[in-house]
Amino acid sequence: MRPMDKLQQPTHHSQRSTQLFERATQLIPGGVNSPVRAFRSVGGAPFFTERADGAHLYTADGKELIDFVCTWGPAIHGHNDPDIRAAISLALEKGTSFGTPNPYEVEMAELIVEMMPSVEKVRMCNSGTEATMSTIRLARGYTKRDKIIKFAGCYHGHVDSLLVKAGSGALTLGYPDSAGIPASFAAETIVVEYNDADGVRAAFQNHQDEIAALIVEPFPANCGFILPDQGFLALLRELCNENGTVLIFDEVMTGFRLAPGGVQERVGITPDLTALGKIIGGGLPVGAFGGTAEIMDQLAPLGPVYQAGTLSGNPLAMAAGIAALKKLKTDNPYPAFETMGTLIRDALINAAIEKGMPLQLPQVGSMFALFFSESPVRNYNDAISSETQLFSKLFHYALENGVYLPPSGYETCFISTAHNGKDIERAAEVLAAGIKAM
Repeated sequence: MRPMDKLQQPTHHSQRSTQLFERATQLIPGGVNSPVRAFRSVGGAPFFTERADGAHLYTADGKELIDFVCTWGPAIHGHNDPDIRAAISLALEKGTSFGTPNPYEVEMAELIVEMMPSVEKVRMCNSGTEATMSTIRLARGYTKRDKIIKFAGCYHGHVDSLLVKAGSGALTLGYPDSAGIPASFAAETIVVEYNDADGVRAAFQNHQDEIAALIVEPFPANCGFILPDQGFLALLRELCNENGTVLIFDEVMTGFRLAPGGVQERVGITPDLTALGKIIGGGLPVGAFGGTAEIMDQLAPLGPVYQAGTLSGNPLAMAAGIAALKKLKTDNPYPAFETMGTLIRDALINAAIEKGMPLQLPQVGSMFALFFSESPVRNYNDAISSETQLFSKLFHYALENGVYLPPSGYETCFISTAHNGKDIERAAEVLAAGIKAM
């Protein structure tokens, strides 16, 4: 391993990754199938992963990396988990897709309803984007209203009405709004700053009886990782109650990761609808949304709100997700997540203090982010005011020394049950050294 004595320049990969990327750019827009993978935010070209196991990625260039991206959240048990792999293998022996109901769907629904406080009924779909899109349509059909409230920097998938002041890759690439979305669609979306209590109150006052839904990442994790002010989520619940508005929690990232029942369990706030994804697929494509029976029964075939999907409830994804959720129930990794997350946070904060460098490191359990900022980051504007060029330097230093962070200063880091003490200690050492070397 290379000595950690100075910050590295953007990584130059071996011929294998370079060749793959050159081929990809001829056939795939930008050479990637999801924009943030392109390394545009941090500079350089992406590496290609050949295989993954536990908390480690193995690149096409023969390099081993401690992984804190965890496939952007789903890999809560690390990569290639033997229990999840066995569940997929067993399901695979029975077929890949049926086009009919299957027993796995029922078991998955029972697990979600048991673990997620707000969910009385649930519908499976194929991605987090589908889940958020469906919650918005369902809320509009239920309330017979059109407008929605979202928060700047909260990313809810690439849904037309939600890709306004979005986070994640849209923010990373410098385009928080997407081309191709009619102005009439965006006009139905009211954007407020996260943690702006007065702004939310004003939105309701200015659009009385018009707002179908308020959708929020309760802990925004696509603009870095941002925590709510005391009482902010409770205020959202109160205002939605007063105005007959459906409160939607987008827990695609946080669901089952920060607690068995997600953020809503941690904070004791019950939304009307919840969007889910990532962990409930065990690494395979999946999404789900659920909530009160009264609202969910508005879905076809019971009600007038149409939603469908050929591969929804796919038996392989259901089997993988069931295995993942059962491990969370039996193993209770959440105290260990807090210990590991705190160790990394403290090591980096101490290094920043020693260096005299401003660093904010919000962390809850297995999620954390780095903002090079003098003040705590409370919203989108705070996030985009942070010094992302410092994050880019740290990213490349870490990558050169065997630690893979998200290739954007506007993304969240994840810890898995496969990370052991040695992984965490090594990562903390590398990242602290990188900060001191700036």
